[in-house]
Amino acid sequence: MRHLKAFEDALDAIHEEGRYRVFVDLQRHRGQFPRATARFEHGERDIIVWCSNDYLGMGQDEDVLGAMHKAIDTFGAGSGGTRNISGTTRYHVELEKELGDLHGKSGALLFTSGYVANDATLSTLGKILPDLIIYSDALNHASMIEGIRRSGVERRVFRHNDLEHLRALMENDDPDRPKLIAFESVYSMDGDVGPIAELCDLADEFNALTYLDEVHAVGMYGHEGAGVAQRDDVMHRVDIIEGTLGKAYGVMGGYIAAHETIIDAIRSTASGFIFTTSTCPVMAAGALASIRKLRGVAGKNLRQSHQDQAALLKQKFRDNGLPVMDSETHIVPLLVGDPEKCKALSDTLLFDFGIYVQPINYPTVPKGTERLRFTPGPVHTEEMMNDLVAAILAVWKQLGLDEKAA
Repeated sequence: MRHLKAFEDALDAIHEEGRYRVFVDLQRHRGQFPRATARFEHGERDIIVWCSNDYLGMGQDEDVLGAMHKAIDTFGAGSGGTRNISGTTRYHVELEKELGDLHGKSGALLFTSGYVANDATLSTLGKILPDLIIYSDALNHASMIEGIRRSGVERRVFRHNDLEHLRALMENDDPDRPKLIAFESVYSMDGDVGPIAELCDLADEFNALTYLDEVHAVGMYGHEGAGVAQRDDVMHRVDIIEGTLGKAYGVMGGYIAAHETIIDAIRSTASGFIFTTSTCPVMAAGALASIRKLRGVAGKNLRQSHQDQAALLKQKFRDNGLPVMDSETHIVPLLVGDPEKCKALSDTLLFDFGIYVQPINYPTVPKGTERLRFTPGPVHTEEMMNDLVAAILAVWKQLGLDEKAA
């Protein structure tokens, strides 16, 4: 086969760096999450999942599943086309209205994933706003980086959460050029939070638009689960909010919420929206049910339980001298600092203890900061946490990682 050697060389390099990724074949059991069965080439074993983005277990929620069953029984499987050509259903329309209302915006637009929402929107803004400059936080998600790159506009990368660096960059640019600051609320690898209010202050000062990625925060923060911007009472100051339906909401899809004119312009211009088959009605129905539930009392209780569980696991790691990284959110990253040992730790926990947590290596995080990223939730018990800590301590010593412990 032509050029096969180049592909083999690329894979060899990834293997040599210790960052080759293996997908774990999981069978989730309805109503029993985080318990699941992992299937391997030579057998199966029951496991506990510790790294799911289904933070609140809504992918197993009976109200969500009921809504999806009703939708598939009523509408069938697929949407039948793009949104413009027969692919818009009642569920798409109602979901977009719900998302706009959730974020206090007059419009919202549904995409097939959070990645597509970022990529399509950011790349399109450069076409709508000639001579635009985008200022991007250094730790923004790959989908934001790709969208900004594809926009073709000038871009400035400011040091993570560094307001003074951002100010210096903005002061050096023509004050009459359109500007946009792109940043996140919860940064999912370190678990820290962007200074939303202060970034909005800079946007006001320099007449810039704001673009906020809330994918790891929607459903999780704020009195209705609208995200950190709602929690901090600054949601009205953000021009464009991007979110996902595939994490705390437990289903699949992405979206943006903004002024209806901005939404209409993106809807009419973004190729990533126009030329993509729309989200299946069953997915839209499930997401709609999940959002509505999490906006109420049940959501408030789940969010509090989730924060309590994350805090408990962090404390257990600290009490046992394990190097948990500083995190002010529900993300619990455990620093390993070596790609091969990070993978070995993950593999041993899985095969010997039935504990599944995926290694996070370069390029997702910088070299030397490889880690295991835990996402405990309301469905994880303290007994599970105790078993987890005991297993990590045993493997930690085997791998010679004792010197990393506090």
